[in-house]
Amino acid sequence: MIAYLKGTLVRKTPGHVVVETGGVGFAAAVPVSSYASIGEAGATVELHVHTHVSDDAMALYGFVTEDEKAMFLKLIGVSGIGPKLAMNVLSGIAPGDLEEAVRAGDLARISLVPGIGKKTALRITMELQDKLEQKEKLLAAKGSPEKEDLLSALQNMGFRRKEAERVADQAMAANKPGTEFEKLLRDCLKRLAKI
Repeated sequence: MIAYLKGTLVRKTPGHVVVETGGVGFAAAVPVSSYASIGEAGATVELHVHTHVSDDAMALYGFVTEDEKAMFLKLIGVSGIGPKLAMNVLSGIAPGDLEEAVRAGDLARISLVPGIGKKTALRITMELQDKLEQKEKLLAAKGSPEKEDLLSALQNMGFRRKEAERVADQAMAANKPGTEFEKLLRDCLKRLAKI
């Protein structure tokens, strides 16, 4: 299974590219967004690839960003959406915009994509909303690495997890993203001292 290609762009046409790597030319379908940002023939390119195998063919679908590939995989998981239609969707709407439209239930925006009618737009919206909610729950349960480090440090100092979580959330909300760990820990300890 091919998951990644890095090589020289031999040829590109709207929707397709040929990338030479190790003396072999790989043809891959790409969405319009990747096509526009991939460069010209002779450039070195990197593609995140999905290898799709069916009864009668094997096809490569390439993406410049991992976000595009992730959304493609979510789309082909929707009943009735195959790889070609998923590429059509990604060519008509960026992954971030599609995610926003799905969250807002904006069927009109999704059905503007050629080949997507209202029924298909509704199916995409309903099935992707479930997948996006599951992703958010996983991220919320896991927490950020910074928060986990703070919780670990505070628990090692003898504080209960529940109090540690509360002050860690407060400290992270009060400080800018990327604040040094030591500063966040001092902030947490100050907040715990006031209790």
